[in-house]
Amino acid sequence: MRPRTLDDVVGQDHLVGPSGPLRRLIESDRMSSIIVWGPPGTGKTTLAELVASTTQSGFERLSAVTAGVKDIREVIETARRRLTIDDRGTVVFVDEIHRFSTVQQDALLHAVESGLITLVGATTENPAFSVNPALRSRSSVFALKPVDGDAILELLHRAVELEGVPADEDALELIARRVTGDARQALTAFEVCCALAVNGRIDISAATTALDTSVSRMGRDDHYDVISAFIKSMRASDTDVALHWLARMLEAGEDPRFIARRMMIFASEDIGLADSNALLIATAAAEVLDRVGLPEAQLNLAHAVIYLSKSPKSRAVTDALFRALSDVREGHTGQAPPTTVQPPSYLPLGLGQLRYYREGDEDVV
Repeated sequence: MRPRTLDDVVGQDHLVGPSGPLRRLIESDRMSSIIVWGPPGTGKTTLAELVASTTQSGFERLSAVTAGVKDIREVIETARRRLTIDDRGTVVFVDEIHRFSTVQQDALLHAVESGLITLVGATTENPAFSVNPALRSRSSVFALKPVDGDAILELLHRAVELEGVPADEDALELIARRVTGDARQALTAFEVCCALAVNGRIDISAATTALDTSVSRMGRDDHYDVISAFIKSMRASDTDVALHWLARMLEAGEDPRFIARRMMIFASEDIGLADSNALLIATAAAEVLDRVGLPEAQLNLAHAVIYLSKSPKSRAVTDALFRALSDVREGHTGQAPPTTVQPPSYLPLGLGQLRYYREGDEDVV
């Protein structure tokens, strides 16, 4: 049911319509490096597949969730051999490129800059913040929009025709309304509907059940439930369980930078002054993640999880901060005491009521 031609792509007419800029690039087979940015289910991977099916260049793919610098170098070497032997270029598709560390993105830079490879990166994160500026400046950025309800309904009607399964219009409208711009989720729900159809027909009951099933399978709520379980396990000093939740998140493709950020917060919020090294360990793990990337940095994340779990716990920093904030919000905001204020340079000496220390000098003014 995936689109097989550009005409099958719905909801992105501004890019792949009859005069769309991305359509012209793909059809001319004169691709420059591009980054396709948009929410889940808007067609980023589909567009990459269409590039693969139309280009005369070689096509290689990498997943930023699993690929390391070694994999990147192997793809670049393959591209170099292809150019030497076949005189053909190479298009490299990197899914979820925002998950590549700075080092991993830098590994692509020279090959992109020299024209050895044409990069097609897909990301759900704003490239202005998630993609190396040097790499971004050598790529065109195309923003995909959430697919509107009418376009999703069109996609579902196409799926009904293709599968030959009759469907009630109100069932299709419910799916289009509930998936909130995610075409992939709509097709997933439709597939479940086909299995649940009573008497071979998709009705409102089948659609409701399918949506509940497919949304659960997509794991949107799990993102918050699992990170909550992860934090609570470290708070309870249950190292094995905390590592279990870490592994669950990594295997599910959770953004490791999100995990690292939560660990840094945890180090101050739940450990604080009981072991100030905890913050250094969590920060070091986040830094290694940025420099090395996955899968190698999984070890550093696990190292930090074990340290944080085994550390003594204290909420002193958190409680002290909230007491101070509460004090300020209640209006307890007087003037700073004179003895803590830098004196104006023009004040004459001998003002007996004020005692100031001059910066860099032990003499009292």
